[in-house]
Amino acid sequence: MSIDRGVVEKMLAIAGTFEMNKDNRTIFLYCYSMMTDNMLMAIEQNRFQDNVWVEQLLHRFADYYFDSLSCYDGGATTPKVWDEVYKAAATKHLHVLQHLLLGVNAHINYDLVLTLNDILSPEWDHLSEAKREMRYHDHCLVNSIIGQTIDKVQDDVVEKFSPSMQVIDTLMGRFDERILLKLISEWRESVWHHACELLALKNEEDRAAYILEVENKVLKRTDWLDTEFWFL
Repeated sequence: MSIDRGVVEKMLAIAGTFEMNKDNRTIFLYCYSMMTDNMLMAIEQNRFQDNVWVEQLLHRFADYYFDSLSCYDGGATTPKVWDEVYKAAATKHLHVLQHLLLGVNAHINYDLVLTLNDILSPEWDHLSEAKREMRYHDHCLVNSIIGQTIDKVQDDVVEKFSPSMQVIDTLMGRFDERILLKLISEWRESVWHHACELLALKNEEDRAAYILEVENKVLKRTDWLDTEFWFL
C-alpha cells in the first residue's frame, strides 16, 4: 500500500530546528521520527493484520504530540504531562536518556491511551472478541518494531548527544537495549488495559476521572524520571 511519509518529514523538520537551537526536545523527536518511519515501513510491508487501522492510529498518535508542541510554543494551555517534559527540557541539566524517557513516558503512557480510545471507541461495542484480539495483536506487534528501532536510536541519537554512552553500549552489548524494550513493552501493555477500561466507561464524569487518574500516574513517573542521577 502507498504510504504518505509527510508526518516523518514534519518531525525531522522540527527536530532540525530544535537541534540548531540546542533545544533538548530534539532528543525525543529524533527517536520518535525513527520509530514512525519504521512503523510506516512495516505498514507498507503489510506486517499488521489491519494495516489501514494501524496507519490511522499512527497519525492520530502523532497529532497529540504535534498539538502539545503547538500549545506549549504558542503559550496556550498544554497537557500537564507534556508541560512538565518541555519545562524539564528547557530548564534542567538531565542525562540524554532522561530527556528521551520523559518524552516516551508522556507520549506512550498518556497520549497512546487517548489515541486508542479515539480510534477504537466508534467500533468497540460492535467488535467481536476475535476482532478485539486482532486489534490487540497489532498493538503488540509494535513492540517488535520498537525493538528493531532501539539499537539505531542508541547509535544515532543517544550516543550523538552523550558520546560516553558508546562506551556503555560496547561494554553491555545489547543488554541495555533489552532493558529499555522490556520497560516500554510493559508500559504499552498497561496502556492497552487502560484504554480498554476507559472504553468500558460510558458516563462522561467517570471517563474524565479515569483520564485524570492515568494522567496522575504519568506525572508521578515524570517526577521520578527527572530526578538527578536516578539511573545510577
